[in-house]
Amino acid sequence: MRNIVVVDAPSNLGLRPPAPGTVPGCYKLAGALREQRIVQRLHAKEGGVVVPPRYDRGDWQEGDGVFNAAALAAYTVELADRVEHHVRAGDLTVVLGGDCSVQLGATLALRRIGRYGLVALDASPDFRHPGSADGVGAAGGEEVALATGRGQKDLTDLEGLGPYLRDEDVRFFGIRDYFEEDRAELAALKIPVVTVGDLRAGDAGELARAAARSYAAPGLDGFWVHLDADVLDPAVMPAVDSPDPDGLQPAELLALLRPLLTSPHCVGLTVTIYDPDLDPDGTAGALLADTVVSAFAET
Repeated sequence: MRNIVVVDAPSNLGLRPPAPGTVPGCYKLAGALREQRIVQRLHAKEGGVVVPPRYDRGDWQEGDGVFNAAALAAYTVELADRVEHHVRAGDLTVVLGGDCSVQLGATLALRRIGRYGLVALDASPDFRHPGSADGVGAAGGEEVALATGRGQKDLTDLEGLGPYLRDEDVRFFGIRDYFEEDRAELAALKIPVVTVGDLRAGDAGELARAAARSYAAPGLDGFWVHLDADVLDPAVMPAVDSPDPDGLQPAELLALLRPLLTSPHCVGLTVTIYDPDLDPDGTAGALLADTVVSAFAET
């Protein structure tokens, strides 16, 4: 059995301020899940903390590209160094974010090593790019587009390794059915998408197992799982920046996660977006920790 290593990546560089003069609280995610004893319950090794630069958008204005870009680029490289070390050692690495932009650190690390895929469990595909109708700005809603080479070069081509992911190596689960424009764009690119409705019409566990098996194809070295807490329905996970309705229930998420995380082809997991500031009694954080711990338990 592989060692699990937990690395904290408490960055909020990729999100907009929730209100003027404030910063997104998702940087507290790692600490909150540690309070739920997630490291001990996973029987994990300690991977330490990759400390992010200061959140400072300066004089950024709409139309200036991705804010905090220089800080994001530097942090992505630093986090990639830590993740690469553990993946090369054969550890299964759990990265506690942070906003979704921390996923760039994992994808850059894997690109250095070989060819890996990404399975993203998310309410939305985080695929905004310069050609999108709503433009760009917050990397936390753009990390998959950036990782597949869509966007400004100071983030998409770090170390001359861009794109970090190939379109055909990305899989999405849990996208809301009503995000029709996003789904149409991904379909045109032949990027597989399994919506909430698709999951409920089929067998979530088998769909996840099929995705995991697809990374055993020749030329592929494995895959990473990205878990955005907003894939869950706001009734059970209100502590996110964009609580989109009609999401997954905890049992549905667990049915997806378990076959992915216990696959021999999986090399890591990123957990993002949960904001303890929006969860005063800690109920949502406890649910998230319980789900992740349960997902690693083979049945």
